[in-house]
Amino acid sequence: MADAFIYDHVRTPRGRGKKDGALHEVAPVRLAASALEALRDRNDLDTKLVDDVILGCVDPVGEAGGDIARAATFTAGYDRSVPGMQINRFCASGLDAVNTASAQVMAGQHQMVVAGGVESMSRIGIGASGGAWPVDPQVAIPSYFMPQGVSADLIATKYGFSRDDADSYAIQSQKRAETAWKEGRFSKSVIPVKDINGLTILDRDEHMRPETDMQSLASLNPSFEMMGNMGGFDAVGIQAHPEIEAVTHIHHAGNSSGIVDGAAAILIGSRRAGRSAGMTPRARIKAFANIGSEPALMLTGPVDVTNKLLKNAKMEWSDIDLIEINEAFSSVVLRYMQAFDLDPEVVNVNGGAIAMGHPLGATGAMILGTVLDELERRDLNTALVTLCIGAGMGTATIIERV
Repeated sequence: MADAFIYDHVRTPRGRGKKDGALHEVAPVRLAASALEALRDRNDLDTKLVDDVILGCVDPVGEAGGDIARAATFTAGYDRSVPGMQINRFCASGLDAVNTASAQVMAGQHQMVVAGGVESMSRIGIGASGGAWPVDPQVAIPSYFMPQGVSADLIATKYGFSRDDADSYAIQSQKRAETAWKEGRFSKSVIPVKDINGLTILDRDEHMRPETDMQSLASLNPSFEMMGNMGGFDAVGIQAHPEIEAVTHIHHAGNSSGIVDGAAAILIGSRRAGRSAGMTPRARIKAFANIGSEPALMLTGPVDVTNKLLKNAKMEWSDIDLIEINEAFSSVVLRYMQAFDLDPEVVNVNGGAIAMGHPLGATGAMILGTVLDELERRDLNTALVTLCIGAGMGTATIIERV
């Protein structure tokens, strides 16, 4: 089996996912094309060498529908021979795009693939694409369907995380993201989004609130308490986990991931493809895995898939230098660190989605790129990237520098 290498990666800044957000004026296909263009231009890449473009997009409807990956190749001016494919595994779509591209390269069927994701949450709302999971009783009942925020609160209740625990973690994310931006840790990979006149619309993550403290977070009401109590979803969670007498609601806008717009692209290729393009690999995709997890807790998939991945890769925690887990909610990361007794100093060292936002289909590719840059900055070798996923799933990938 051939090796799959990462040759380069880029991402846009994350714009607030509201009508007054800086990227609201940018159509999702233009957002995706910005990442494709930057990847091509900074590597002087002949796009005829690209065998496929695979982009995650969680709500591929309206202007984001109709295979946005292929549409983005037209907008970015890639060669007409380059096909495109949109994929959806909810929040892990961007990482799964990378894993799918890597599998194609490892199998020898493709030599060079661009993988990543895009989401314009200010223009296309969460859940716009619909689906049977929340509305069809044949699906919702056996899967213990409930809003993700209620599941996050269920995790906190089951594993003993308090409101202070969640808020403290959120503040840490904000402070780490602020430090990362101040020290230029993202400057290598964040590319500005420009308008049709070439003027910069946004060149920095817009969602961050570094002034956040425990007092300001304490003023926020739990976001999912009414859904849980009046909506009946607490009862669903207790039915699935009868050891819990009542769900304690601790999550709110300040300790949950931000709704944002953004796109990312990663260049994956074989060693032969790199030589053909005159490029040097930065890292190797060592292993990846997916798994289904307990659907009521829903967001504990990273624990299960990490166990599977480390076993498959024949690796131990001592082999991993840095960990990047998507900050969908504070309790997701707190449970992950608790499950593996991890040192917080190697987890999400530059902050995460609580501070910078979670552009659903793009986040997995974004955090993979973030941790690669950090491996290089610290001169470390190996990182594990993972995300929780709606409906109870997990995806994880291990990369190592070369």
